[in-house]
Amino acid sequence: MMKTEMKIKSLFFGLTLMTTGFISAQTTTTASAETTQTAAVTNPTIDALVKQVAAKPDDTQTLVTLATAYQDVGDWNSAIATWNKITTIIPDWAPAYYSIGYANQSAKNNEGAKAAYEQYIAKVKPAEVDASKQNLAYAYFFIAFQDKDTDKEKAKQYIAKSLQYDGSNQDALNLSKSLMN
Repeated sequence: MMKTEMKIKSLFFGLTLMTTGFISAQTTTTASAETTQTAAVTNPTIDALVKQVAAKPDDTQTLVTLATAYQDVGDWNSAIATWNKITTIIPDWAPAYYSIGYANQSAKNNEGAKAAYEQYIAKVKPAEVDASKQNLAYAYFFIAFQDKDTDKEKAKQYIAKSLQYDGSNQDALNLSKSLMN
């Protein structure tokens, strides 16, 4: 148990550094985010990481690096599969679920993204809330946006939570106003 806790802490620190890039990637629409990558992408870095994972399948740090490398090249299916491997090894590690949501969203799989963001919200531990405010705000916003036409009450609750974590998000403020009508 102690070994898993140490892995979680070291991975959380590492992913916290990487998450800054994910946040800016979410709020900026780029041509690569607009296209869905279905074929596996390889490059020397990914090939080397795949070999490392094959040799040590439970090496979560290498898996995180591999999942991030897949995301960097827009190979969303491989990124999702790799993040899912991480959640099998560390089922309570919230950042992996956020990354699954991000990759699904980038692959235009909004249902998969919504499910992953819901898991992310459920997995964030009270001690991690302050460090996770931006990601929590975005996850709540995304779910509220997805539910606005089918479950208006849930969307209202989720957008309120999103604004609680980030009251300056103009998209969330606009959605909140539209839900009040």
